[in-house]
Amino acid sequence: MTERTDITLAAINGKAPRIHSSAFIAPGCRIIGNVEIGPDASVWYNCVIRADVHRIVIGARTNIQDGTVVHCDSPKPSNPDGFPTIIGDDVLIGHMAMVHGCTLEDRAFVGLGAIVMDGSYIESDGMLAAGAMLTGKRIGARQLWMGRPAKYLRDLDEAAVEGNQAGVKGYVINGRMHAEALGLKD
Repeated sequence: MTERTDITLAAINGKAPRIHSSAFIAPGCRIIGNVEIGPDASVWYNCVIRADVHRIVIGARTNIQDGTVVHCDSPKPSNPDGFPTIIGDDVLIGHMAMVHGCTLEDRAFVGLGAIVMDGSYIESDGMLAAGAMLTGKRIGARQLWMGRPAKYLRDLDEAAVEGNQAGVKGYVINGRMHAEALGLKD
C-alpha cells in the first residue's frame, strides 16, 4: 500500500498491519497492531481496528462498514488464550457495529449497530440483526438472532442468504469505485 496521510497505520509491540494491495481502506480509518486484511476486503470511513493485545484477521471480500470498531481481548488468568477477533471471507459488518474478541465464520452477517462480545461465535451464513447484542453465545449456520441480549428468532431462507452474498459482491464493487474516486488506485 502506498504511503497515505488520510489513515493511521501503526505498529505496536513489534506487529504492524498487513493489508492486501486490493483491499479498500477509506479515509479516516485507524488500523493498529497485529491486523491482517485480505484481498478485496473493504474497511469504510472512520473505522477503528485495534489489535494491540491480540490479533485480528479480516478475510477476503469482507466489508467493515462506516464507524465500526473491531478489537480483541488479551490473555488473562481466567482465559489464558485471550480472544483474538477472527473474521472470515465474505462477511458483512454493518455501520457502527462493535466486534470484540469473537469469531465470525465465512459469510456471517452483523447488522448495523450490533455488538458481538468476547467469546461469541457466528457460524457461516448466521446473522445477528441490527442493534442486537451477542454475549458469549454461538449463532448457528443460517440462523437469525436479534434483541439485547440476542436470542434465536428463526432460520434464514435461501433468499436471505443469497441477498447477503449479493451485498458482499456489491461492496467489493463499491470499494473499487471509492478507491478510484479518491485516487487511491494506480
